Order: sequence, then C-alpha cells, then structure tokens
Amino acid sequence: MKNIELLVLDMAGTTVDEDNVVYKTVTEAVNEHGYQVGLEQVLITCAGMEKLEAITSLLKEIGGNEEDAMAIFEKFSVKLKNAYQNLEVKPINGTEDFLLKMKAQNKKVVLNTGYTSEIAQQLLDKLQWKENIHFDALITADDVSESRPSPEMINLAMKKFNIHKPEKVLKAGDSVIDIEEGKNAGCGLTIAVLSGAQNRSELEKAKPDYIFNTISEAENIL
Repeated sequence: MKNIELLVLDMAGTTVDEDNVVYKTVTEAVNEHGYQVGLEQVLITCAGMEKLEAITSLLKEIGGNEEDAMAIFEKFSVKLKNAYQNLEVKPINGTEDFLLKMKAQNKKVVLNTGYTSEIAQQLLDKLQWKENIHFDALITADDVSESRPSPEMINLAMKKFNIHKPEKVLKAGDSVIDIEEGKNAGCGLTIAVLSGAQNRSELEKAKPDYIFNTISEAENIL
C-alpha cells in the first residue's frame, strides 16, 4: 500500500455537505442577469473551479457575453453570503470520524477549496472544525495565483509540511477538476467521491484511482 503522509481534501461535496448551495446560487445569479441555464449544466461546467472563472466558462459555453462575468460574480458573492448565513452545514457522513482517524495516524490533513478564505472559514465555523484537531491547514483560492486544475494548492500544502514526494500525497474531491489537480501534482492517489457535484460517468472521465461513495471509505485503503 502506498505510504500516504498528506491528504488534500476538497471541501464542498467532499468533506462538507452544503446542499450544492454554491451552484444553486451561481445558477440564480446567472439567470437574474437575463440568461437561462439549469443547475445540471452549472454542475457539469463549474464544479470545482474558482468561481469567477467558473462563471466566465459557463457564459462562454452558453454563448453569453463573457464581459458580464464580473457583475454576475459580484451578485453571486452577495447572494452566497446571505445563503450561508441561514444554511445548515453538516459534515458528509462519516467524515468527521475519518479526519480524526487520519490525524491519529499522524497523517497531515489539508482542506483545499476554490472558495475564498472568508467563505471557507464560514463553513468551518458552522461545522465547529478546528485547526490541529480536525485538520492541519486550510488552503483556498486566495492563497494561490492559479486556480485548479493547476497543482499550486497541493504544492503549497506539500511545502507547508515539508513533503517532497508527491506520491506520498492523496487528493480527493467530488469533481473532475479535483482529480486533474491531483494528477497534475503527481499525487500517489487520486480519489473521486460521489457525495458532491458530479456523477460517476462524469468523474470516470478523469480516471481517478478510486471512486467511493464518500471519503470515509478511503479508510479501507489507508
């Protein structure tokens, strides 16, 4: 079995259940701007991406005006903040236990996300997850200059914990972009989970090493 020392885990849909509120909010913000797009299309196009980039890609795909992206993104950010204030956020089944077990095995756990650090922190506060208890570090879109699928967040996580060999790193996420990020970093294991944005046939396109229902199933291979 691979000797994994660092787990880089995506947040929404992988460790945190926030009921797809982000993609529902993207859909709303785009449609309020005079476009017509469904949640399913938003999930396929935008899952895992930094959100301004996601909105730009979506507009390109539906033949919209990419110059609208910034205004839509600003509207989306306000809406999301409001949505989050009222949202009940839960860990995905079995995740909390899984994190504590990994920490007990002295593995480093990094949460990474295409969100801003403000939104990510809001989620963690709602879950009452604490650094050094549930995870070792949080790395967000704010910490890097290139968003996923660039391996920059994983490289930063490795640097933080002095891990030089990417084969000692596991990357898990619920979108194709998460898996591509892991592969671009040369991770020893890439795991896709079915608890979030994309379904099995979407995820299979990225050729992850494993596809699990939830991240806690990874315990059996670690």
